[in-house]
Amino acid sequence: MEKETLQKELTVIVNDVLKAAKLKKGNVFVLGCTTSEIVGGQIGKNSSQEVGQWVIETMKSILDSLGIYLGVQGCEHINRALVVERELAEAKGWEIVSVKPALHAGGACSVAAFEQFADPVEVEHILAQAGVDIGDTSIGMHVKHVQVPVRPSVKELGGAHVTALRSRPKYIGGPRAMYESMD
Repeated sequence: MEKETLQKELTVIVNDVLKAAKLKKGNVFVLGCTTSEIVGGQIGKNSSQEVGQWVIETMKSILDSLGIYLGVQGCEHINRALVVERELAEAKGWEIVSVKPALHAGGACSVAAFEQFADPVEVEHILAQAGVDIGDTSIGMHVKHVQVPVRPSVKELGGAHVTALRSRPKYIGGPRAMYESMD
C-alpha cells in the first residue's frame, strides 16, 4: 500500500471516530493494529516496519494537535501491553512494566510508537475513551465501559478490516432517572 493512500484513509478513519467519540484534551485513544493485514498478509506473519511508522506518524499528527494521548496496543506475545507516554502513565497511576516491543513481539506499530513517542513506557492496562482496531486485534479490553461501536466510513485499511469503539457513561438509576444526552 502506498504511503499517501494509507495516510489519507487512516485520517478519515480517525476523524470519524473522533467525531463520534467527542474526545477532549487529555483523553486517551487506543490503537490496535496489525501491519501484516494492512499489507495483505495474515496477522503476525508479514509485519511491516515501514507501514508501522506511517500509521503512528499519522495518528500522532492528528491526536497530538488535539491534546489527545495515543496508547498503542502490542500483540499477544507481550500480553497486549501498550506503549504510552510516561507522563500519561504516571498521571493515571498505570503500572509501568518492563518490556520493549520488537517487530515480532509487540508489532510494527508498537515499535514505531516506542521510537516516535517523547518518553515511551509500556503499561499492561489502560482505560481509553475511544479507539480504532485495524485488523481485528481486540482493543475492547482497553476501552472503558460502556463501549459503543463506531462505524468508520472507511471499512478497510489496505487488506485489514477496521472496527472502532467509543465509550459513554453508564446509565444508572432505573425508570425514574433522568439522563443527559450522550449523542
